[in-house]
Amino acid sequence: MKKKKYLFTFLLLILTCIAAHTQNTAWLIPRIVYVGDSATLIIPLPPAAQDLGDIILTSQSPNFPTDINIDFHRIVLERRIAGSRLLIEFTAFVPGLLELPIIEIGGERFSGLNVTINSIIDSRAAPQLSGPASSLAMPGTALMLYGTMIVFVLLFLLILWFILKGRRFMRGWLKKWKRWRLFVSMKNTEKRLNKALSKGADKREILDKLSEQFRNFLSFFTENNCRAMTAREFESLPELFPDTASFNKEFDASAFLGNFFHRCDELRFSGEDISSQDTFKLLDDLRNFLKMIHTKTREGRAE
Repeated sequence: MKKKKYLFTFLLLILTCIAAHTQNTAWLIPRIVYVGDSATLIIPLPPAAQDLGDIILTSQSPNFPTDINIDFHRIVLERRIAGSRLLIEFTAFVPGLLELPIIEIGGERFSGLNVTINSIIDSRAAPQLSGPASSLAMPGTALMLYGTMIVFVLLFLLILWFILKGRRFMRGWLKKWKRWRLFVSMKNTEKRLNKALSKGADKREILDKLSEQFRNFLSFFTENNCRAMTAREFESLPELFPDTASFNKEFDASAFLGNFFHRCDELRFSGEDISSQDTFKLLDDLRNFLKMIHTKTREGRAE
Protein backbone atom coordinates (compact mmCIF):
# COMPACT_ATOMS: atom_id res chain seq x y z
CA MET A 1 0.00 0.00 0.00
CA LYS A 2 2.85 2.35 0.88
CA LYS A 3 4.62 1.48 -2.39
CA LYS A 4 1.55 2.56 -4.39
CA LYS A 5 1.38 5.79 -2.42
CA TYR A 6 5.05 6.57 -3.14
CA LEU A 7 4.59 5.73 -6.82
CA PHE A 8 1.58 8.05 -7.11
CA THR A 9 3.48 10.85 -5.41
CA PHE A 10 6.46 10.37 -7.74
CA LEU A 11 4.27 10.47 -10.90
CA LEU A 12 2.49 13.59 -9.64
CA LEU A 13 5.83 15.28 -9.06
CA ILE A 14 7.00 14.41 -12.59
CA LEU A 15 3.79 15.77 -14.19
CA THR A 16 4.11 18.96 -12.15
CA CYS A 17 7.67 19.47 -13.38
CA ILE A 18 6.66 18.84 -16.97
CA ALA A 19 3.78 21.31 -16.69
CA ALA A 20 6.02 23.95 -15.13
CA HIS A 21 8.66 23.41 -17.82
CA THR A 22 6.06 23.62 -20.58
CA GLN A 23 4.57 26.75 -19.09
CA ASN A 24 7.96 28.52 -19.09
CA THR A 25 9.03 27.34 -22.57
CA ALA A 26 8.48 29.55 -25.64
CA TRP A 27 6.94 28.09 -28.78
CA LEU A 28 6.33 29.08 -32.42
CA ILE A 29 3.13 29.26 -34.41
CA PRO A 30 3.39 27.47 -36.75
CA ARG A 31 5.72 24.95 -35.16
CA ILE A 32 7.89 24.69 -38.32
CA VAL A 33 8.73 28.05 -39.90
CA TYR A 34 10.28 28.42 -43.36
CA VAL A 35 12.02 31.37 -44.93
CA GLY A 36 9.48 34.02 -45.87
CA ASP A 37 6.67 32.63 -43.65
CA SER A 38 4.82 34.87 -41.22
CA ALA A 39 5.19 33.41 -37.72
CA THR A 40 4.52 34.28 -34.06
CA LEU A 41 6.87 33.55 -31.17
CA ILE A 42 4.92 33.13 -27.88
CA ILE A 43 6.87 33.53 -24.63
CA PRO A 44 5.06 32.64 -21.34
CA LEU A 45 5.62 35.12 -18.48
CA PRO A 46 4.80 35.10 -14.75
CA PRO A 47 1.24 36.11 -13.76
CA ALA A 48 0.55 39.79 -13.17
CA ALA A 49 -0.83 41.21 -9.96
CA GLN A 50 -3.95 42.27 -11.82
CA ASP A 51 -5.38 42.17 -15.30
CA LEU A 52 -4.07 45.11 -17.34
CA GLY A 53 -4.52 46.24 -20.92
CA ASP A 54 -2.29 44.89 -23.66
CA ILE A 55 0.76 46.86 -24.74
CA ILE A 56 1.23 46.80 -28.52
CA LEU A 57 4.30 47.94 -30.41
CA THR A 58 4.25 48.55 -34.18
CA SER A 59 6.78 49.86 -36.67
CA GLN A 60 5.72 53.41 -35.78
CA SER A 61 6.38 52.89 -32.06
CA PRO A 62 9.64 54.12 -30.47
CA ASN A 63 12.29 51.52 -29.60
CA PHE A 64 10.73 49.10 -32.10
CA PRO A 65 13.33 46.36 -32.80
CA THR A 66 15.00 46.06 -36.19
CA ASP A 67 17.15 43.39 -37.79
CA ILE A 68 18.60 42.99 -41.30
CA ASN A 69 17.39 39.38 -41.51
CA ILE A 70 14.04 39.69 -39.72
CA ASP A 71 11.03 41.86 -40.45
CA PHE A 72 9.05 42.50 -37.22
CA HIS A 73 5.34 43.18 -37.72
CA ARG A 74 3.95 43.61 -34.21
CA ILE A 75 4.89 42.93 -30.56
CA VAL A 76 2.18 42.41 -27.92
CA LEU A 77 2.59 42.15 -24.13
CA GLU A 78 -0.43 40.52 -22.45
CA ARG A 79 -0.62 40.97 -18.68
CA ARG A 80 -3.09 38.62 -16.94
CA ILE A 81 -3.55 37.18 -13.47
CA ALA A 82 -3.79 33.71 -15.00
CA GLY A 83 -0.50 34.21 -16.79
CA SER A 84 1.15 36.83 -18.96
CA ARG A 85 2.56 36.35 -22.49
CA LEU A 86 4.84 38.12 -24.95
CA LEU A 87 3.83 37.67 -28.61
CA ILE A 88 6.33 38.57 -31.35
CA GLU A 89 5.01 38.52 -34.91
CA PHE A 90 7.76 38.42 -37.55
CA THR A 91 9.00 37.13 -40.92
CA ALA A 92 12.56 35.81 -41.36
CA PHE A 93 14.45 35.87 -44.65
CA VAL A 94 17.44 33.61 -43.92
CA PRO A 95 17.49 30.03 -42.61
CA GLY A 96 19.19 28.81 -39.45
CA LEU A 97 19.19 29.72 -35.76
CA LEU A 98 18.47 33.46 -35.53
CA GLU A 99 18.88 35.50 -32.36
CA LEU A 100 16.32 38.24 -31.87
CA PRO A 101 17.45 41.72 -30.84
CA ILE A 102 16.70 43.07 -27.36
CA ILE A 103 13.03 43.92 -26.99
CA GLU A 104 11.90 46.69 -24.63
CA ILE A 105 8.19 46.80 -23.86
CA GLY A 106 6.18 47.79 -20.77
CA GLY A 107 9.33 48.71 -18.83
CA GLU A 108 10.82 45.24 -19.32
CA ARG A 109 13.73 44.03 -21.44
CA PHE A 110 13.78 40.65 -23.17
CA SER A 111 17.06 39.32 -24.53
CA GLY A 112 18.56 35.99 -25.50
CA LEU A 113 15.52 35.04 -27.61
CA ASN A 114 16.15 32.93 -30.68
CA VAL A 115 14.17 31.08 -33.35
CA THR A 116 14.96 28.30 -35.81
CA ILE A 117 14.09 29.03 -39.43
CA ASN A 118 14.02 26.19 -41.94
CA SER A 119 14.97 26.39 -45.63
CA ILE A 120 12.63 25.34 -48.40
CA ILE A 121 15.59 23.79 -50.23
CA ASP A 122 16.86 20.56 -48.68
CA SER A 123 20.60 21.12 -48.24
CA ARG A 124 21.19 17.43 -47.57
CA ALA A 125 20.29 16.41 -51.13
CA ALA A 126 22.31 17.22 -54.22
CA PRO A 127 20.69 19.97 -56.30
CA GLN A 128 18.95 18.74 -59.45
CA LEU A 129 16.65 20.10 -62.12
CA SER A 130 12.95 19.77 -61.60
CA GLY A 131 10.88 17.58 -63.87
CA PRO A 132 9.06 18.87 -66.95
CA ALA A 133 6.03 21.03 -66.34
CA SER A 134 2.65 19.39 -66.75
CA SER A 135 0.62 20.07 -69.85
CA LEU A 136 -1.95 22.81 -69.86
CA ALA A 137 -5.26 21.71 -68.44
CA MET A 138 -7.19 24.98 -68.53
CA PRO A 139 -10.62 24.95 -70.18
CA GLY A 140 -10.42 25.91 -73.84
CA THR A 141 -6.76 24.92 -74.26
CA ALA A 142 -7.56 22.14 -76.75
CA LEU A 143 -9.84 24.48 -78.73
CA MET A 144 -7.10 27.09 -78.88
CA LEU A 145 -4.44 24.61 -80.02
CA TYR A 146 -6.55 22.85 -82.65
CA GLY A 147 -8.02 26.16 -83.79
CA THR A 148 -4.52 27.55 -84.32
CA MET A 149 -3.55 24.44 -86.30
CA ILE A 150 -6.64 24.76 -88.51
CA VAL A 151 -5.88 28.44 -89.16
CA PHE A 152 -2.33 27.59 -90.24
CA VAL A 153 -3.58 24.80 -92.53
CA LEU A 154 -6.14 27.10 -94.15
CA LEU A 155 -3.51 29.80 -94.56
CA PHE A 156 -1.17 27.30 -96.22
CA LEU A 157 -3.94 26.13 -98.60
CA LEU A 158 -4.78 29.74 -99.43
CA ILE A 159 -1.15 30.51 -100.28
CA LEU A 160 -0.93 27.33 -102.38
CA TRP A 161 -4.14 28.22 -104.23
CA PHE A 162 -2.87 31.73 -104.87
CA ILE A 163 0.39 30.39 -106.29
CA LEU A 164 -1.43 27.97 -108.63
CA LYS A 165 -4.57 29.89 -109.62
CA GLY A 166 -4.66 33.08 -107.64
CA ARG A 167 -2.74 35.23 -110.09
CA ARG A 168 -5.09 34.35 -112.93
CA PHE A 169 -8.04 35.04 -110.66
CA MET A 170 -6.56 38.39 -109.63
CA ARG A 171 -5.97 39.37 -113.25
CA GLY A 172 -9.58 38.54 -114.07
CA TRP A 173 -10.84 40.45 -111.04
CA LEU A 174 -8.71 43.50 -111.87
CA LYS A 175 -9.99 43.43 -115.44
CA LYS A 176 -13.59 43.38 -114.22
CA TRP A 177 -12.87 46.20 -111.78
CA LYS A 178 -11.29 48.35 -114.50
CA ARG A 179 -14.23 47.61 -116.80
CA TRP A 180 -16.68 48.69 -114.09
CA ARG A 181 -14.72 51.88 -113.52
CA LEU A 182 -14.75 52.53 -117.28
CA PHE A 183 -18.52 52.06 -117.47
CA VAL A 184 -19.02 54.49 -114.58
CA SER A 185 -16.69 57.03 -116.17
CA MET A 186 -18.41 56.77 -119.54
CA LYS A 187 -21.87 57.16 -117.99
CA ASN A 188 -20.70 60.24 -116.12
CA THR A 189 -19.24 61.63 -119.33
CA GLU A 190 -22.57 61.17 -121.12
CA LYS A 191 -24.45 62.91 -118.31
CA ARG A 192 -21.95 65.78 -118.19
CA LEU A 193 -22.12 66.32 -121.98
CA ASN A 194 -25.91 66.15 -121.90
CA LYS A 195 -26.01 68.81 -119.18
CA ALA A 196 -23.52 71.02 -121.03
CA LEU A 197 -25.59 70.74 -124.23
CA SER A 198 -28.74 71.77 -122.32
CA LYS A 199 -26.90 74.88 -121.07
CA GLY A 200 -25.95 75.91 -124.65
CA ALA A 201 -22.33 74.79 -124.84
CA ASP A 202 -20.52 74.55 -128.17
CA LYS A 203 -21.94 71.47 -129.93
CA ARG A 204 -18.77 70.76 -131.94
CA GLU A 205 -16.67 70.63 -128.73
CA ILE A 206 -19.26 68.30 -127.19
CA LEU A 207 -19.04 65.98 -130.22
CA ASP A 208 -15.21 66.04 -130.09
CA LYS A 209 -15.21 64.96 -126.44
CA LEU A 210 -17.92 62.38 -127.13
CA SER A 211 -15.92 60.80 -129.96
CA GLU A 212 -12.65 60.80 -127.98
CA GLN A 213 -14.08 59.32 -124.77
CA PHE A 214 -16.20 56.71 -126.56
CA ARG A 215 -13.20 55.55 -128.62
CA ASN A 216 -11.11 55.18 -125.44
CA PHE A 217 -13.88 53.11 -123.88
CA LEU A 218 -14.13 50.83 -126.90
CA SER A 219 -10.34 50.39 -127.04
CA PHE A 220 -10.35 48.85 -123.58
CA PHE A 221 -13.57 46.91 -124.05
CA THR A 222 -12.69 45.36 -127.44
CA GLU A 223 -8.90 45.24 -126.83
CA ASN A 224 -8.40 46.97 -130.20
CA ASN A 225 -6.96 50.41 -130.91
CA CYS A 226 -10.17 52.29 -131.71
CA ARG A 227 -8.67 55.80 -131.34
CA ALA A 228 -7.59 56.13 -135.00
CA MET A 229 -10.25 53.92 -136.64
CA THR A 230 -12.63 55.26 -139.27
CA ALA A 231 -16.38 54.70 -139.17
CA ARG A 232 -16.10 51.96 -141.86
CA GLU A 233 -13.42 50.14 -139.82
CA PHE A 234 -15.77 49.89 -136.85
CA GLU A 235 -18.10 47.81 -139.02
CA SER A 236 -15.39 45.16 -139.34
CA LEU A 237 -14.89 44.76 -135.57
CA PRO A 238 -15.47 41.22 -134.27
CA GLU A 239 -18.62 40.46 -132.35
CA LEU A 240 -18.58 41.83 -128.79
CA PHE A 241 -20.07 38.57 -127.47
CA PRO A 242 -19.01 35.80 -129.83
CA ASP A 243 -20.28 33.09 -127.48
CA THR A 244 -23.82 34.52 -127.37
CA ALA A 245 -25.49 33.92 -130.70
CA SER A 246 -28.96 35.15 -129.68
CA PHE A 247 -27.62 38.50 -128.57
CA ASN A 248 -25.68 39.03 -131.80
CA LYS A 249 -28.82 38.27 -133.82
CA GLU A 250 -30.85 40.81 -131.85
CA PHE A 251 -28.20 43.53 -131.89
CA ASP A 252 -25.41 44.07 -134.40
CA ALA A 253 -22.88 46.06 -132.37
CA SER A 254 -20.43 46.54 -135.26
CA ALA A 255 -23.11 48.05 -137.52
CA PHE A 256 -24.29 50.29 -134.68
CA LEU A 257 -20.77 51.59 -133.99
CA GLY A 258 -20.08 52.22 -137.70
CA ASN A 259 -23.33 54.17 -138.10
CA PHE A 260 -22.74 56.07 -134.81
CA PHE A 261 -19.26 57.32 -135.69
CA HIS A 262 -20.33 58.03 -139.31
CA ARG A 263 -23.00 60.42 -138.08
CA CYS A 264 -20.73 61.89 -135.41
CA ASP A 265 -17.87 62.56 -137.84
CA GLU A 266 -20.25 63.96 -140.46
CA LEU A 267 -21.56 66.52 -137.97
CA ARG A 268 -18.06 67.36 -136.65
CA PHE A 269 -16.38 67.93 -140.03
CA SER A 270 -19.30 69.22 -142.15
CA GLY A 271 -18.52 72.87 -141.38
CA GLU A 272 -22.22 73.58 -141.01
CA ASP A 273 -24.17 74.45 -137.90
CA ILE A 274 -24.89 71.44 -135.74
CA SER A 275 -28.42 71.05 -134.51
CA SER A 276 -29.07 70.27 -130.86
CA GLN A 277 -31.52 67.54 -131.83
CA ASP A 278 -28.83 65.55 -133.71
CA THR A 279 -26.42 65.91 -130.79
CA PHE A 280 -29.05 64.81 -128.25
CA LYS A 281 -29.82 61.83 -130.50
CA LEU A 282 -26.16 60.73 -130.43
CA LEU A 283 -26.02 61.06 -126.64
CA ASP A 284 -29.24 59.03 -126.29
CA ASP A 285 -27.83 56.30 -128.55
CA LEU A 286 -24.67 56.24 -126.45
CA ARG A 287 -26.66 55.94 -123.22
CA ASN A 288 -28.78 53.06 -124.59
CA PHE A 289 -25.68 51.28 -125.90
CA LEU A 290 -23.90 51.53 -122.54
CA LYS A 291 -26.99 50.26 -120.74
CA MET A 292 -27.33 47.29 -123.07
CA ILE A 293 -23.62 46.35 -122.94
CA HIS A 294 -23.48 46.75 -119.16
CA THR A 295 -26.51 44.53 -118.70
CA LYS A 296 -25.07 41.89 -121.01
CA THR A 297 -21.72 42.00 -119.22
CA ARG A 298 -23.36 41.40 -115.84
CA GLU A 299 -25.44 38.52 -117.14
CA GLY A 300 -22.33 36.77 -118.53
CA ARG A 301 -22.93 33.91 -120.88
CA ALA A 302 -26.62 33.59 -121.59
CA GLU A 303 -26.26 30.36 -123.47
